[in-house]
Amino acid sequence: MRFYMTPGSCSTGIHILLEEIGLVFEVWIVNLLAGDQNQADYLAINPKATIPALVRDDGSALTEFTAIAWWLARSHPKRKLLPEAAEGEARVLEVMGHVTGTLHGQGFARIFTTDKFSPNEADHEAIRVRGREIVAQGFAVVNALLADREYVAAEHFTIADAALFYVEFWAERIGLPLPENCRAHYRRLLQRPAVRQVLMEEGYASALA
Repeated sequence: MRFYMTPGSCSTGIHILLEEIGLVFEVWIVNLLAGDQNQADYLAINPKATIPALVRDDGSALTEFTAIAWWLARSHPKRKLLPEAAEGEARVLEVMGHVTGTLHGQGFARIFTTDKFSPNEADHEAIRVRGREIVAQGFAVVNALLADREYVAAEHFTIADAALFYVEFWAERIGLPLPENCRAHYRRLLQRPAVRQVLMEEGYASALA
């Protein structure tokens, strides 16, 4: 398989899942700042010009964090990255939707890609402020879910935890405070061998200190 990713991005969560499962794959770096996602060869794989993308053994490409994570978990049930019951699976997907759609898509997107929300530079600070508000509100929701539990959507590590980790990682990198339970979750996941391996490989060994 070929895994198209950008170090330190949302694709870090998928990278963690690939290592948790123990799959063999090739990493292809997509330099977003250089515009690699808009090159014809990448658009042929993912016409949405986003990351991550996973080209599977049969040559078909799968995109979108939630879809890739779900497929990995369902294709390797012995790793128990999803609960067996429908209710448990729904709760995992519920958290992932909140992370990818709200925390990432509405909050951090305003902070990291401010110009996409307005071409007027005079609007940018207000957009970033709103992004930080959305992130704080989003983490407050997750913080409540983590009360008296180690993992966010089940009694064990699931694909929802991998998703939550990447936004927690972003918050740490840019100095946004994590509420108590989210910070404990982040620190807990930093101790997982797969997480440590991925951060080392992606050039973020300093996060492990």
